[in-house]
Amino acid sequence: MTDKTHIEKEKDLRSPQRVPEQERVEDEVIVKEIDKSEFQKESKQRKEEKIGIAYVLSTSNNTIVHITDMAGNTISRVSGGMVTKHARMKSNPTIAMFVAKKVAERARDLGFTSLYVRMKGRTGDTTGPGAHAAVKALSKEGFNIINILDATKFPRGGPKKKGGRRGRRV
Repeated sequence: MTDKTHIEKEKDLRSPQRVPEQERVEDEVIVKEIDKSEFQKESKQRKEEKIGIAYVLSTSNNTIVHITDMAGNTISRVSGGMVTKHARMKSNPTIAMFVAKKVAERARDLGFTSLYVRMKGRTGDTTGPGAHAAVKALSKEGFNIINILDATKFPRGGPKKKGGRRGRRV
């Protein structure tokens, strides 16, 4: 038996009990394998992300929200008239919010997580009052909004106006 000096005994007391090198190396390998499997599970969940397109038609009289998948198959479509009985309220931003919530419920049930948004108004006019409220409600419902596009058509000259070359003479 070898006697340890006083200093060596103190070092032994201060250092935590160590596991032999082989066991420690094996534990690290196991930990690394667990981390890889968790990462693989997360990446699989990301791959299952479903993307759809939300068409928001908003005029001064009504708001319609229509969600399709990427192929164009209809998932859900709700208008302001389906939410309220009052004709004057169909284009209201509050009603547009309820329309978007109703559409979002159906889309979420089918597993959609992200949306492209296409807003549209009456030709030659801006979008109605409910367009921004509907988009905001979709984002609050938990959808990841990838892109917002204003698809409103506007005339670029159009057909010849009535009245001849010198206009209408009164």
